[in-house]
Amino acid sequence: MSGNILIVVLIVANQHLHTPMYFFLGNLSCLEIGYTSTILPRMLASLLTGDRTISVSGCIMQFNWFSSLVAVECALLAVMSYDRYLAICKPLHYAMQMNVSLCLQMASLSWISGFLASTVTTSLLAQFTFCGPNEIDHFFCDFTPLIKLCCSDTSQMELVTFILSSIFTLPTFLLTVTSYISIIASILRIPSTTKRQKAFSTCSSHLILVTIFYGTLMIVYMLPDRATVGNLNKVFSVFYTVLTPMVNPLIYSLRNKEVNRALRKALVKCVPFPQKSVKANSIC
Repeated sequence: MSGNILIVVLIVANQHLHTPMYFFLGNLSCLEIGYTSTILPRMLASLLTGDRTISVSGCIMQFNWFSSLVAVECALLAVMSYDRYLAICKPLHYAMQMNVSLCLQMASLSWISGFLASTVTTSLLAQFTFCGPNEIDHFFCDFTPLIKLCCSDTSQMELVTFILSSIFTLPTFLLTVTSYISIIASILRIPSTTKRQKAFSTCSSHLILVTIFYGTLMIVYMLPDRATVGNLNKVFSVFYTVLTPMVNPLIYSLRNKEVNRALRKALVKCVPFPQKSVKANSIC
Protein backbone atom coordinates (compact mmCIF):
# COMPACT_ATOMS: atom_id res chain seq x y z
CA MET A 1 0.00 0.00 0.00
CA SER A 2 2.77 2.43 0.96
CA GLY A 3 4.76 1.75 -2.19
CA ASN A 4 1.79 2.13 -4.53
CA ILE A 5 0.51 5.30 -2.81
CA LEU A 6 4.01 6.79 -2.95
CA ILE A 7 4.25 6.10 -6.69
CA VAL A 8 0.86 7.72 -7.40
CA VAL A 9 1.82 10.84 -5.39
CA LEU A 10 5.19 11.15 -7.15
CA ILE A 11 3.70 10.74 -10.63
CA VAL A 12 0.96 13.31 -9.98
CA ALA A 13 3.27 15.84 -8.31
CA ASN A 14 6.30 15.65 -10.63
CA GLN A 15 5.96 17.15 -14.12
CA HIS A 16 8.88 15.09 -15.45
CA LEU A 17 6.88 11.89 -14.81
CA HIS A 18 3.92 12.98 -16.95
CA THR A 19 4.79 10.56 -19.75
CA PRO A 20 2.87 7.57 -21.18
CA MET A 21 4.98 5.01 -19.28
CA TYR A 22 4.38 6.65 -15.90
CA PHE A 23 0.75 7.30 -16.75
CA PHE A 24 0.23 3.54 -17.09
CA LEU A 25 2.36 2.85 -13.99
CA GLY A 26 0.13 5.27 -12.06
CA ASN A 27 -2.91 3.36 -13.26
CA LEU A 28 -1.29 0.09 -12.16
CA SER A 29 -0.55 1.51 -8.71
CA CYS A 30 -4.12 2.80 -8.32
CA LEU A 31 -5.37 -0.59 -9.42
CA GLU A 32 -3.30 -2.44 -6.84
CA ILE A 33 -4.28 -0.08 -4.04
CA GLY A 34 -7.89 -1.16 -4.64
CA TYR A 35 -6.76 -4.73 -5.29
CA THR A 36 -5.04 -4.99 -1.91
CA SER A 37 -7.85 -3.17 -0.09
CA THR A 38 -10.42 -5.65 -1.37
CA ILE A 39 -8.94 -8.78 0.21
CA LEU A 40 -6.22 -8.20 2.79
CA PRO A 41 -7.96 -5.91 5.37
CA ARG A 42 -10.83 -8.40 5.78
CA MET A 43 -8.40 -11.30 5.99
CA LEU A 44 -6.18 -9.55 8.56
CA ALA A 45 -9.24 -8.62 10.63
CA SER A 46 -10.27 -12.28 10.65
CA LEU A 47 -6.82 -13.34 11.83
CA LEU A 48 -6.73 -10.72 14.60
CA THR A 49 -10.28 -11.07 15.93
CA GLY A 50 -10.95 -14.72 15.15
CA ASP A 51 -14.26 -13.74 13.49
CA ARG A 52 -14.11 -15.41 10.07
CA THR A 53 -17.76 -14.87 9.10
CA ILE A 54 -18.86 -12.74 6.16
CA SER A 55 -22.33 -12.17 4.75
CA VAL A 56 -23.32 -13.66 1.40
CA SER A 57 -23.78 -10.18 -0.11
CA GLY A 58 -20.41 -9.08 1.30
CA CYS A 59 -18.76 -12.18 -0.11
CA ILE A 60 -20.22 -11.62 -3.58
CA MET A 61 -19.22 -7.96 -3.41
CA GLN A 62 -15.64 -8.92 -2.53
CA PHE A 63 -15.55 -11.35 -5.45
CA ASN A 64 -16.98 -8.67 -7.78
CA TRP A 65 -14.32 -6.08 -6.93
CA PHE A 66 -11.51 -8.60 -6.91
CA SER A 67 -12.40 -10.20 -10.26
CA SER A 68 -12.91 -6.76 -11.84
CA LEU A 69 -9.47 -5.57 -10.78
CA VAL A 70 -7.81 -8.83 -11.87
CA ALA A 71 -9.33 -8.46 -15.35
CA VAL A 72 -8.23 -4.81 -15.50
CA GLU A 73 -4.67 -5.77 -14.50
CA CYS A 74 -4.49 -8.42 -17.24
CA ALA A 75 -5.41 -5.82 -19.86
CA LEU A 76 -3.24 -3.09 -18.33
CA LEU A 77 -0.10 -5.25 -18.24
CA ALA A 78 -0.56 -5.97 -21.96
CA VAL A 79 -0.97 -2.24 -22.67
CA MET A 80 2.17 -1.45 -20.67
CA SER A 81 4.19 -4.07 -22.54
CA TYR A 82 3.01 -2.62 -25.87
CA ASP A 83 4.04 0.86 -24.70
CA ARG A 84 7.55 -0.40 -23.85
CA TYR A 85 7.71 -2.23 -27.19
CA LEU A 86 7.05 0.99 -29.11
CA ALA A 87 9.47 2.99 -26.95
CA ILE A 88 12.38 0.54 -27.35
CA CYS A 89 11.82 -1.12 -30.72
CA LYS A 90 10.32 1.85 -32.62
CA PRO A 91 11.61 4.97 -30.84
CA LEU A 92 11.23 7.27 -33.86
CA HIS A 93 7.48 6.53 -34.10
CA TYR A 94 6.85 6.41 -30.36
CA ALA A 95 6.01 10.09 -29.72
CA MET A 96 3.63 10.20 -32.67
CA GLN A 97 1.84 6.90 -31.99
CA MET A 98 1.67 6.94 -28.18
CA ASN A 99 -0.12 10.29 -27.83
CA VAL A 100 -2.35 11.49 -25.00
CA SER A 101 -5.54 10.41 -26.75
CA LEU A 102 -4.32 6.84 -27.35
CA CYS A 103 -3.06 6.52 -23.75
CA LEU A 104 -6.43 7.59 -22.36
CA GLN A 105 -8.30 5.27 -24.73
CA MET A 106 -6.20 2.21 -23.85
CA ALA A 107 -6.36 2.86 -20.10
CA SER A 108 -10.13 3.49 -20.24
CA LEU A 109 -10.69 0.35 -22.31
CA SER A 110 -8.73 -1.72 -19.76
CA TRP A 111 -10.80 -0.44 -16.83
CA ILE A 112 -14.20 -0.59 -18.59
CA SER A 113 -13.70 -4.06 -20.10
CA GLY A 114 -12.52 -5.50 -16.78
CA PHE A 115 -15.50 -4.20 -14.83
CA LEU A 116 -17.99 -5.22 -17.55
CA ALA A 117 -16.67 -8.79 -17.58
CA SER A 118 -16.90 -9.03 -13.80
CA THR A 119 -20.42 -7.58 -13.81
CA VAL A 120 -21.58 -10.40 -16.09
CA THR A 121 -20.06 -13.05 -13.81
CA THR A 122 -21.31 -11.48 -10.58
CA SER A 123 -24.85 -10.97 -11.88
CA LEU A 124 -25.04 -14.69 -12.73
CA LEU A 125 -23.55 -15.66 -9.37
CA ALA A 126 -26.05 -13.51 -7.45
CA GLN A 127 -28.96 -15.49 -8.94
CA PHE A 128 -27.84 -18.78 -7.38
CA THR A 129 -29.13 -20.21 -4.12
CA PHE A 130 -26.50 -21.10 -1.53
CA CYS A 131 -27.17 -24.09 0.73
CA GLY A 132 -25.44 -26.96 2.47
CA PRO A 133 -22.12 -26.22 4.18
CA ASN A 134 -21.54 -22.52 4.68
CA GLU A 135 -17.75 -22.64 5.02
CA ILE A 136 -15.50 -21.43 2.19
CA ASP A 137 -12.33 -23.46 1.76
CA HIS A 138 -10.24 -20.39 0.98
CA PHE A 139 -8.87 -17.20 2.55
CA PHE A 140 -11.13 -14.94 0.42
CA CYS A 141 -14.31 -15.20 -1.67
CA ASP A 142 -13.00 -16.68 -4.90
CA PHE A 143 -15.04 -18.20 -7.72
CA THR A 144 -14.44 -21.94 -7.25
CA PRO A 145 -15.09 -22.05 -3.46
CA LEU A 146 -18.30 -20.05 -3.94
CA ILE A 147 -19.54 -22.32 -6.73
CA LYS A 148 -19.14 -25.36 -4.45
CA LEU A 149 -21.73 -23.86 -2.07
CA CYS A 150 -24.43 -23.44 -4.76
CA CYS A 151 -27.45 -25.77 -4.92
CA SER A 152 -28.35 -24.87 -8.53
CA ASP A 153 -26.82 -26.12 -11.76
CA THR A 154 -23.62 -24.10 -12.24
CA SER A 155 -22.46 -25.52 -15.59
CA GLN A 156 -23.52 -22.42 -17.55
CA MET A 157 -21.86 -20.17 -15.01
CA GLU A 158 -18.63 -22.16 -15.16
CA LEU A 159 -18.64 -22.04 -18.98
CA VAL A 160 -19.09 -18.25 -19.01
CA THR A 161 -16.30 -17.83 -16.45
CA PHE A 162 -13.98 -20.10 -18.45
CA ILE A 163 -14.63 -18.11 -21.65
CA LEU A 164 -14.09 -14.75 -19.96
CA SER A 165 -10.95 -16.02 -18.21
CA SER A 166 -9.60 -17.25 -21.54
CA ILE A 167 -10.31 -13.91 -23.22
CA PHE A 168 -8.62 -11.87 -20.50
CA THR A 169 -5.59 -14.09 -19.87
CA LEU A 170 -4.47 -15.89 -23.03
CA PRO A 171 -4.46 -13.02 -25.61
CA THR A 172 -3.05 -10.49 -23.15
CA PHE A 173 -0.38 -12.93 -21.97
CA LEU A 174 0.65 -13.74 -25.54
CA LEU A 175 0.77 -10.03 -26.43
CA THR A 176 2.88 -9.30 -23.34
CA VAL A 177 5.31 -12.15 -23.98
CA THR A 178 5.62 -11.24 -27.68
CA SER A 179 6.35 -7.61 -26.78
CA TYR A 180 9.04 -8.56 -24.27
CA ILE A 181 10.65 -11.04 -26.67
CA SER A 182 10.92 -8.24 -29.26
CA ILE A 183 12.31 -5.91 -26.59
CA ILE A 184 14.92 -8.46 -25.48
CA ALA A 185 15.90 -9.04 -29.13
CA SER A 186 16.48 -5.28 -29.50
CA ILE A 187 18.44 -5.16 -26.24
CA LEU A 188 20.79 -7.92 -27.42
CA ARG A 189 21.81 -5.65 -30.32
CA ILE A 190 23.06 -2.93 -27.93
CA PRO A 191 26.88 -2.70 -28.35
CA SER A 192 27.63 -1.74 -24.73
CA THR A 193 27.84 -4.85 -22.54
CA THR A 194 27.03 -2.95 -19.32
CA LYS A 195 23.92 -1.27 -20.75
CA ARG A 196 22.83 -4.53 -22.35
CA GLN A 197 23.10 -6.46 -19.07
CA LYS A 198 21.24 -3.76 -17.12
CA ALA A 199 18.39 -3.54 -19.65
CA PHE A 200 18.18 -7.31 -19.91
CA SER A 201 18.00 -7.63 -16.12
CA THR A 202 15.10 -5.16 -15.96
CA CYS A 203 13.13 -6.77 -18.80
CA SER A 204 13.72 -10.30 -17.55
CA SER A 205 12.42 -9.38 -14.07
CA HIS A 206 9.31 -7.84 -15.69
CA LEU A 207 8.77 -10.97 -17.78
CA ILE A 208 9.21 -13.33 -14.80
CA LEU A 209 6.70 -11.36 -12.71
CA VAL A 210 4.18 -11.21 -15.56
CA THR A 211 4.56 -14.96 -16.20
CA ILE A 212 3.92 -15.74 -12.52
CA PHE A 213 0.83 -13.51 -12.51
CA TYR A 214 -0.74 -14.89 -15.70
CA GLY A 215 0.41 -18.45 -15.07
CA THR A 216 -1.17 -18.75 -11.62
CA LEU A 217 -4.38 -17.15 -12.90
CA MET A 218 -4.62 -19.68 -15.73
CA ILE A 219 -4.01 -22.59 -13.37
CA VAL A 220 -6.70 -21.46 -10.92
CA TYR A 221 -9.42 -20.38 -13.37
CA MET A 222 -8.88 -22.49 -16.49
CA LEU A 223 -7.74 -25.93 -15.30
CA PRO A 224 -10.30 -28.50 -14.08
CA ASP A 225 -10.97 -28.39 -10.35
CA ARG A 226 -9.42 -31.67 -9.29
CA ALA A 227 -8.47 -32.54 -5.74
CA THR A 228 -4.71 -32.16 -6.25
CA VAL A 229 -5.03 -28.85 -8.12
CA GLY A 230 -7.76 -27.62 -5.77
CA ASN A 231 -5.47 -27.99 -2.76
CA LEU A 232 -2.81 -25.89 -4.50
CA ASN A 233 -5.24 -23.17 -5.59
CA LYS A 234 -4.88 -21.34 -2.28
CA VAL A 235 -1.10 -21.34 -2.71
CA PHE A 236 -1.37 -20.10 -6.30
CA SER A 237 -3.85 -17.42 -5.20
CA VAL A 238 -1.23 -15.92 -2.89
CA PHE A 239 0.92 -15.13 -5.94
CA TYR A 240 -1.63 -12.90 -7.68
CA THR A 241 -3.34 -11.51 -4.56
CA VAL A 242 -0.36 -10.73 -2.29
CA LEU A 243 2.98 -11.25 -4.06
CA THR A 244 2.27 -9.33 -7.27
CA PRO A 245 0.89 -6.13 -5.63
CA MET A 246 3.82 -6.15 -3.19
CA VAL A 247 6.56 -6.65 -5.79
CA ASN A 248 5.16 -4.58 -8.69
CA PRO A 249 6.09 -1.16 -7.18
CA LEU A 250 9.69 -2.35 -6.70
CA ILE A 251 10.06 -3.97 -10.11
CA TYR A 252 8.26 -1.41 -12.29
CA SER A 253 8.76 1.94 -10.57
CA LEU A 254 11.09 2.24 -7.59
CA ARG A 255 14.04 0.90 -9.60
CA ASN A 256 13.69 3.63 -12.24
CA LYS A 257 16.13 6.52 -12.17
CA GLU A 258 13.40 9.09 -12.84
CA VAL A 259 11.29 7.87 -9.92
CA ASN A 260 14.32 7.81 -7.60
CA ARG A 261 15.25 11.34 -8.68
CA ALA A 262 11.68 12.55 -8.06
CA LEU A 263 11.68 10.84 -4.66
CA ARG A 264 14.93 12.54 -3.65
CA LYS A 265 13.58 15.94 -4.69
CA ALA A 266 10.40 15.35 -2.71
CA LEU A 267 12.41 14.35 0.37
CA VAL A 268 14.59 17.45 0.09
CA LYS A 269 11.48 19.65 -0.03
CA CYS A 270 9.65 17.88 2.79
CA VAL A 271 12.49 17.11 5.21
CA PRO A 272 14.39 20.18 6.53
CA PHE A 273 17.99 19.02 6.60
CA PRO A 274 20.19 20.96 9.07
CA GLN A 275 22.70 23.23 7.39
CA LYS A 276 26.06 24.01 8.96
CA SER A 277 27.39 27.55 8.79
CA VAL A 278 30.95 27.89 7.52
CA LYS A 279 33.21 30.78 8.62
CA ALA A 280 35.88 31.85 6.14
CA ASN A 281 39.30 32.76 7.41
CA SER A 282 40.50 36.29 6.66
CA ILE A 283 43.49 36.59 4.36
CA CYS A 284 44.81 39.72 6.11
